[in-house]
Amino acid sequence: MKKKLTVILFVLVLCFSTMTSVFASDADGFSDEYYRVIDMADLLSESEETALIEELDEISLRQNMDVVVATTDDLQGYSVQDYADLFYEQCNFGYGENKDGLLLLISMEDRDWYISTCGYGITAFTDAGIQYIGEQMTPDLSDADYADAFHTYAILCDDFITKAKDGEPYDNNDLPKEPLSLVWFPISIVIGLVIALIVVSVMIGKLKTVRYQSAANDYVKSGSMNITESRDMFLYRTVNKTARPKNEGSSGGSSTHSSSSGTSHGGGGGKF
Repeated sequence: MKKKLTVILFVLVLCFSTMTSVFASDADGFSDEYYRVIDMADLLSESEETALIEELDEISLRQNMDVVVATTDDLQGYSVQDYADLFYEQCNFGYGENKDGLLLLISMEDRDWYISTCGYGITAFTDAGIQYIGEQMTPDLSDADYADAFHTYAILCDDFITKAKDGEPYDNNDLPKEPLSLVWFPISIVIGLVIALIVVSVMIGKLKTVRYQSAANDYVKSGSMNITESRDMFLYRTVNKTARPKNEGSSGGSSTHSSSSGTSHGGGGGKF
């Protein structure tokens, strides 16, 4: 209990020490004015942190949902899920009564990433959506390109929130399509030309014995065609239709859990 209280006090002090007036906040929506980047693991340069704060502030205020990044070197004995939930609650993140928003926690202790969602964030970020975001960030996180990873997170969060507000949150069967790399366009053209050349060459090779004739009858071998009777008879047609089976094993949506305070959170994470 003493250790838990120490961590809570630490997080509270940290949150209050990082409050700022970077953006004018909505007093009826957000709890206060504060940094949405808390880089305790010192993964970002000063300029990178400033740029990320501005990006997250713009998205959060426009979307009416807190989008936050936090990093740490020490989980203080907590699981990454519990630490992320605690951080979100003790810093009083979230928009409105339901504290809508999400927090990305990067723990360098065991190289974990975890996204904790709350309020409308649970709806907008399904389990499948959270894993998709993690997959897009992981290569940069593994390469220590943290600024790029957090920028990817911010851009995807903006897209996911917009999609959810349009009435269709991203989920199992409707995740964003990754853009095709431009390098594939010239490769596709070359492959198509090679295949076309091969096909045409084969066709030309089969026509070596053919010679031009002045009349159509000259192409018919004498006595080779003798038609005595010709009839077309349509008897019947049977068409069978079978319904495509639905995938009942992939229900999608967001799983939830309760934090130590009883607040409902969604979330998910992985390693990098």
